[in-house]
Amino acid sequence: MTRVHSFSDDALGDLDTVGLVEEIQAGRVSVPEVVEAAIGRIGQVEPELNGLAYAAFDRARVEARDPRGGFFCGVPTLVKDNCDVAGMPTMHGADAFLGTEKKADGDFAKMYLATGMIPLGKSQLSEWGFSASAEHPRLGPVRNPWDPAYTAGASSAGAAALVAAGALPIAHANDGGGSIRIPAAVNGLVGLKPTRNRIAQDKMMRDMPVRIVADGVVTRSVRDTAAFLRESEKVFRNLKLAPVGDITRPGRKRLRIAVTTDSVGRSADPETTELTHKTAALLEELGHRVEMIEPPVPDRFADDFLLYWALLSGFIVRTGRLTHGRTWDPSRLDNLTRGLARHSARNLHRLPLATARLAASKHISARFFRQYDVTLTPTVAHGTPQVGHLDPTNDYDQIIERLLDWVAFTPLQNATGDPAISLPLATTARGLPQGMMLGAGAGQEATLLELAFELEEARPFARIQGSNSL
Repeated sequence: MTRVHSFSDDALGDLDTVGLVEEIQAGRVSVPEVVEAAIGRIGQVEPELNGLAYAAFDRARVEARDPRGGFFCGVPTLVKDNCDVAGMPTMHGADAFLGTEKKADGDFAKMYLATGMIPLGKSQLSEWGFSASAEHPRLGPVRNPWDPAYTAGASSAGAAALVAAGALPIAHANDGGGSIRIPAAVNGLVGLKPTRNRIAQDKMMRDMPVRIVADGVVTRSVRDTAAFLRESEKVFRNLKLAPVGDITRPGRKRLRIAVTTDSVGRSADPETTELTHKTAALLEELGHRVEMIEPPVPDRFADDFLLYWALLSGFIVRTGRLTHGRTWDPSRLDNLTRGLARHSARNLHRLPLATARLAASKHISARFFRQYDVTLTPTVAHGTPQVGHLDPTNDYDQIIERLLDWVAFTPLQNATGDPAISLPLATTARGLPQGMMLGAGAGQEATLLELAFELEEARPFARIQGSNSL
């Protein structure tokens, strides 16, 4: 196994985001030095990882000479290529149309960049974010820096691969079925999906019948994710949610934690089950009350979520010409996108009830979290697949069965709107990261972050740097 990373003794060093901010503020490194180091690191690992969708290096160099203010002033980052940034195209991981530069930042980018970060470009995703593995037939797969033979995970794959490889300390990610948490899980990162409406979003995400997508970041430390939420609240604040605040250390309260390795019709494989039980044992050692439970998921949830996912694909396929004009070429869509659209068309009569049940799942969750503070599950049901396992040129039925088998745990919080965080607490026999997922009730990000700080302290996260590296 050959690891691919770019950590060195340049201006970025091996610092996390908060550490880099401290260096910039102390004057020990300059913003232009930091940005140039990140550009060089991307160039070093990109041929192997393929995580970059669009490069805006010259623009970043200009901005580095006069960076905007904010806590993250001068920190280099990437925005996922399904959110609009002025002067950059938005391609959604597809090549079925010709992109044009956007005239203005979308609502997410306005908030994100107002914290002071400097975008070096856009990160790559699976086509419209539908697959849990970014393996485009023409754009190529995004590969895992822990071992490039394996996938870098769900649609925030490009962001996660480049952060894990040390090219950047932090990058934007978003999550409509696990796409913050899954790439965090397989790349050894922290990935928190916030509560619905906690973070500003682009109009396309806000217009969904059930707002399953949440925006956030992937990072290498809990404190970076906590700092992102704190600084985001200074720019955009949903007054219907209590603020997360400034979470910087473990909490003192001992929690009631429900553990399961089963989902609807799916179970974690033996290795993942064992790793989850070891994490549960650690929580018990730390004084928390741990209880094994049956999965708190409605029986029809998996079918309902798949149908809703298919609805989104069907909408994209049907409106492609209207949205993208004459450049729209549906023959360049992959088999997964087209198969989902067909599934939607064949089951339109079932959509109203399926959508209603998904929307109502938040009430089931609210009742559950009156009994427990936190849930523990594996982030994914088995170890990271090799590139090709979820190849979108395969038969649709094969792809979807393999997706459902792997992505059995993350979609629940997309329907309920609750927060969940994946932490790199386990390692498989192959030496690859295996994330563990903590979930909580709506608005309880502070609880998750305090518990995450405690677990990071008790079981420090594995580092990619090592002798067997490029």
